[in-house]
Amino acid sequence: MDQEQYTIMYEVERTHWWYQGMRRNTKALLSRYLAPGLSYMVLDAGCGTGGTTIDLDAFGTVFGLDFSPDALGYAQSRGLKRLVRGSIERLPFPDDTFDLVTCFDVLYHRAVGDERNALAEFRRVLKPGGIALVRDPAFDWLRGAHDVGIHTERRFTTKQLGNRFRDAGLEVIYSTYGNVVLFPLALAKRAVDRFVPSPADLDVPPAPINEVFKAALALEEPFAGRVPLPVGLSAVVLGRKMCIPSPSGRGLG
Repeated sequence: MDQEQYTIMYEVERTHWWYQGMRRNTKALLSRYLAPGLSYMVLDAGCGTGGTTIDLDAFGTVFGLDFSPDALGYAQSRGLKRLVRGSIERLPFPDDTFDLVTCFDVLYHRAVGDERNALAEFRRVLKPGGIALVRDPAFDWLRGAHDVGIHTERRFTTKQLGNRFRDAGLEVIYSTYGNVVLFPLALAKRAVDRFVPSPADLDVPPAPINEVFKAALALEEPFAGRVPLPVGLSAVVLGRKMCIPSPSGRGLG
């Protein structure tokens, strides 16, 4: 990702409706699979500027990893201490270290050589029974102007992402789409973008619109971890590290 995009992300990540809504829904989803009152070892793989990493602190001891020194610099400025520079395709952690690995909007990026390698690494560093949560942009035909700036290489359906989990030896326990309410608006925007390029999706809209869009995302919170949503702008998959070897044997600890 361009340095300019990290700067924009840092400036809007705590206030933009999309980030706020996705963090809220993510915490609701994880709360259905993590026991309350326990402290977990958590890795936020591809933590970017750290806006979501901060919220994961509610679940235990969190490590943030990113390959970009620019991103880590911004994350450090948020007060985050446990930050590591490294690749998600070669995690600098021992086997069976974490209870939870999260990876938000990273596997789509052109800098990721093979998303299967990253998922195999997630499995390796997870403890037996640990879970991995991955969210990435959905549907390749939804590419727009924003994808150019953030260097999108691939988008996923939940089926495609779930198959990647299984290839890495992770049992899929839940999959869904995110941001379904605003899906029609996104379709319209992508259609317009083909003829009249619009500003990047990371621009924060006026406060009233920001609140309305945030409220739209909040409508999905009661469904988190319960009812899979049939369509949306993001593909979300939750998987568990199986305690038996995967058929391919890739990425096993």
